[in-house]
Amino acid sequence: MKKLGSYFFQGVILVAPIVITIYILYAVFVRVDGWLVHNLEPLIGFYIPGLGIVILVASVTLLGFIGQTALVRPIKKLAGNLIRRIPLLNLLYSALNDLFSAFVGNEKKFNVPVKVLFNQENNLWKLGFITKDSLEEFDLEEMTAVYFPHSYNFSGELYIVPRDRVQPVSVSPADAMKFVVSAGVTRVEKTAQIN
Repeated sequence: MKKLGSYFFQGVILVAPIVITIYILYAVFVRVDGWLVHNLEPLIGFYIPGLGIVILVASVTLLGFIGQTALVRPIKKLAGNLIRRIPLLNLLYSALNDLFSAFVGNEKKFNVPVKVLFNQENNLWKLGFITKDSLEEFDLEEMTAVYFPHSYNFSGELYIVPRDRVQPVSVSPADAMKFVVSAGVTRVEKTAQIN
């Protein structure tokens, strides 16, 4: 029973950030679109389909821009410190923050696509992304952390593998991710070899 409870909470941790983000964006869209229908339509005399999405995207982009200004940084820091004091919320917030930062932040993590030899006898390889080159803090100096996204899914697995089994691939990170997520059906173009 204890193990089932542990699995349940692991599932919540896995699903909650995605569901919360989608729910918030959906709720904001419904509010904005509803407000536009009730307030803007009577003024201009007709409804513009898709205007709610345009306003939502523009608003989120504007918030992102404002969030990078010096005026908002102290507020973000204060809010971050407050969130860190609430155990479950801290876990969700930090996981979501790290995930988004890995894709679009200043510390992009999925920018070194590699192939890893998994079965030398049968010459089986797997495509992934180096997320941490040095694992000294785990006493694994000769190992590297490689993330392997799942095909047709928004999940993946992290493996700790020997460095000598990891080789860079000569495709862009975006093309490598698309290739793996699409189960190999996306076309990719070869780029200059990464050393």
